[in-house]
Amino acid sequence: MQQTAKTLMVFIFIAALISSVACSKKQTAPNVLDETAPGLEEADLGAGEFTAIDPSDPVLSAIFKNILFNYDQFSLTPQACAILDSIAEWMKSNPRKVLMIEGHCDDRGTNEYNLALGDRRANSAKTYLVQLGVDSARIYTISYGEERPIADGSSESAWTKNRRGEFKLK
Repeated sequence: MQQTAKTLMVFIFIAALISSVACSKKQTAPNVLDETAPGLEEADLGAGEFTAIDPSDPVLSAIFKNILFNYDQFSLTPQACAILDSIAEWMKSNPRKVLMIEGHCDDRGTNEYNLALGDRRANSAKTYLVQLGVDSARIYTISYGEERPIADGSSESAWTKNRRGEFKLK
């Protein structure tokens, strides 16, 4: 009898264990946006397209200027840091806004290399903004490599303009 009771207890324990594992709800990451950006909901992140900064808007066009990079580099220049400082302040004052950082390159190098370099450029800007207190969940990055130049030609002047980080908002 005592052996039967022990066997029954073990069986119930195993059944309960299997039931709790099989029926447990899938765990999801907590929504960090609720804590860091009051009023920003997940739907805000997925809805709509990112839009370019309107050059006729004097406030936004003064803050969201392109940042430029040196040849074959993704480290931020002092001028880029100054622009990113202003962007960080604006983002912290506008907690419902989401930022896209686009990384671009000049046409020297292979497509694959330039896509990777554009990615490193966009992510170096993102890292800097996050270090300044902007929630990383509000910043997206994309690399276009050499595919979207803003200056045509094969001169240092054109290459300099094309080695950039560009910003869009949602």
